[in-house]
Amino acid sequence: MDLASVLPIDDLVVAGDAIISELARHFGPPKVAMVPLAELRTFVDGANGINGVRMARLALDLLRVGVDSPPESKLRLLLDDAGLPEFTPNCRVDDVLNRLVWTDLGCPRFRTCIEYEGLHHLTPEQQALDAYRDQRVSDAGWRQVKVNSIDMGHGREWVVSRVKQALRKQGWQR
Repeated sequence: MDLASVLPIDDLVVAGDAIISELARHFGPPKVAMVPLAELRTFVDGANGINGVRMARLALDLLRVGVDSPPESKLRLLLDDAGLPEFTPNCRVDDVLNRLVWTDLGCPRFRTCIEYEGLHHLTPEQQALDAYRDQRVSDAGWRQVKVNSIDMGHGREWVVSRVKQALRKQGWQR
C-alpha cells in the first residue's frame, strides 16, 4: 500500500510481481512468495480508505505469479498494453520427448515464447544451455523471440513489432 501511493502503475506491478512470485522447476531452488497472491488480494480488498488503495487495486489485476525478473514484468506489461495475446510467465513447453522446457513468457495458444536475455546469458555455460533450450523449443513447434536491454532501449514499437511478427507466423491474425 505504501508503494501504491508513490509508484507509477508499471513499477508497482514490477514490485508486486516480485512479492508474489513463486515457482518450482526442475532446475534451481524453488522460489517462495514473500506474500501469496491470495493473501495480498485479501489485504487490498479490505484496505478501504487507505492512501493508494485505488492504484493497488489496479495493479493487483495486472500481477502474475511466476515472474523471474523486473525486465520480464516490464516486457509483459508492454505486450499487454499493445493489445497482444497474453503471455504467461514461466510458461511450460513440452519438447518432442515430452520433457519440460520453461520459457520466460509464453503464449500457448500461438505457440510463441519470449526469453528475456539478461547479462548472465553471456557466459559460455549459459549460452550452451540456452542453445539447447532454444533447439528443444523450436523442435516442439514453438517460435521464440529473444529480447534484451538493447531491444528495450529501441523502444516499445521495436519490441512489439518483433513479437507481432512471431505471433503472425504462428497463426495470430491482427
